[in-house]
Amino acid sequence: MIHSIRGTRGMAVAPHALAAQSALAVLREGGNAVEAMIAAAATIAVVYPHMNSIGGDSFWLVHLPGKPPGAIDACGAAAAAASIDWYRERGITGSIPFRGGVAANTVAGTVSGWGAAYELSRRTLKGRLPLTRLLEDAIHYAEQGIAVTASQARNTAGKQAELAAQPGFARTFLVKGAAPAAGSVFVQKRVGATLRRIARAGTDDFYRGALARAIAKDLKRAGSPLTLDDLAAHRARLRDPLSIAHSAGRLYNMTPPTQGLVSLLILGILDELDIRSVGPATADYVHLCVEATKQAFQVRNRYLTDPEYMTVDPRKLLSRSHIRELAAAIDMRQAAPWGAAGRRGVGPGDTVWMGVIDGAGRAVSFIQSIYHEFGSGVVLAESGINWQNRGCSFALDAGALNALRPGRKPFHTLNPALAQLKGGRTMVYG
Repeated sequence: MIHSIRGTRGMAVAPHALAAQSALAVLREGGNAVEAMIAAAATIAVVYPHMNSIGGDSFWLVHLPGKPPGAIDACGAAAAAASIDWYRERGITGSIPFRGGVAANTVAGTVSGWGAAYELSRRTLKGRLPLTRLLEDAIHYAEQGIAVTASQARNTAGKQAELAAQPGFARTFLVKGAAPAAGSVFVQKRVGATLRRIARAGTDDFYRGALARAIAKDLKRAGSPLTLDDLAAHRARLRDPLSIAHSAGRLYNMTPPTQGLVSLLILGILDELDIRSVGPATADYVHLCVEATKQAFQVRNRYLTDPEYMTVDPRKLLSRSHIRELAAAIDMRQAAPWGAAGRRGVGPGDTVWMGVIDGAGRAVSFIQSIYHEFGSGVVLAESGINWQNRGCSFALDAGALNALRPGRKPFHTLNPALAQLKGGRTMVYG
């Protein structure tokens, strides 16, 4: 980094200043990094509404000094009714649409991730701040309003023609039929009330309480295959993250169905090729980075899906021998073809990554997303939740690697990363 900012009481980074401020406020009140990230996650879901919502998924990497890093998988699975036949019966045979109720086919897992992180904080870190405090900023910004960013205004205008007809979108995101102006006040009263309920009743209410019943009712009305039983079946899961040894230290990333495997492979291949010896401003440096990515994407397109359906242990794909094999396939004199795109929905886009490290060195790397801008475009009438469209990445071809199956987790581009560097430093990145 050209200009590093340093701190001793903790640091937080986010794509919106208000989310970082929420995390810092919790740290200054004596909260730990996990509590701070819950606060940031709630705030970003309100202040960055075109890219985020509590109707999406999330993944956590958590580092506690002296212990191996751990992970939280808060990814929701496809509805029990979501099958290739279900779509065929509705005249959908080529691919799952990006928008509408038929795209809202997976459970939103992110709130369960907040709950798992909250319990981890209380049990392991003696966290003391109540959920009502951690969601306080988000509730305020939802009920009292935020200043519309240029990004929100631009994205709303750009997607208006595509999304205006989706259930609840115009009521929620448009002002008198147009995108809100940058700098105007954007209020989300229903989201505020929903967050108040979660803060009071707990995160479980999203899946097995009164809030779950309201969510299920509105999803059905929007044409989604999700039901109350699908919500009730969901749980966030604690995982052991993937890792590789690297000349800089040890690198960690999230398990499948995320692309954490791919990110680690790219870095492992480049390390094997000793990219440190190549000047970063040279054509050779760019060539190595691109070719390492191609090799990793070939592995992704062949193997990576819901871990329950994978035919190989992802840790074997990160073995030293496999990384050397991939590195050896790179020709310094010629570019390999990209090959088939391989994964529908993987392309230009955006989401959020956030990081927090507290004064005790506890660190969190975190991603929370609704996939495309505004997700499915469906906004639930009672709760105001904008539901994700992550499940549109499923294939309607029964023979495909990521074929749609009831209860299957969708392929995820998200991958929060963490490095334990030689010399004792810890870095979160994304």
